[in-house]
Amino acid sequence: MSSLSAAKTEAKRMKPVTNPTLARVLHWLFEMSLVIKAVLTSAEALTGLGLLLTPNPLVARLRYFITHYEIAENSTDTMAQWTQLAVSQFPVSTQNFYAYYLMFHGGLKVLMVVMLWLRVLWAYPAAMVVLSGFVVYQVFEFAHTGSPMLLLLAFFDLFMIGLIWQEYKALKAKQLIA
Repeated sequence: MSSLSAAKTEAKRMKPVTNPTLARVLHWLFEMSLVIKAVLTSAEALTGLGLLLTPNPLVARLRYFITHYEIAENSTDTMAQWTQLAVSQFPVSTQNFYAYYLMFHGGLKVLMVVMLWLRVLWAYPAAMVVLSGFVVYQVFEFAHTGSPMLLLLAFFDLFMIGLIWQEYKALKAKQLIA
């Protein structure tokens, strides 16, 4: 079998969505999810950098500034009390952990988004592996904390994995035909 016919057979096997309208919608969803992911992960990485550069006493003063009016108005306000408790148990080592974690997590995802935006072929499977790891972690943490936000993030990442897979198949098929 010639290499040209083998490439055509491979292109048929990896054929993306056959409906051109659905393919355009999926591509648009992929691009929009990249934009959303870029904004959120950039904010995450910048938050980590901010935590790293902000002295711990300043964080405590910020907490006081944000919550003292609410506590004075309603001493049983749950959110203000939770914020005060969380920051009072926020030593420098914990602050540094969150700073590095957010910078690494956000930075890794920003790098992933840039590579996908540039259509670097090997980045597609790598991004699916990275996102799968985050989904496993988010589900594991959800089992311990019960936070619905973790489930929401996991579903968004699963949706993103599906879009990346679809985009990867379309890109591979386009390269095999060309």
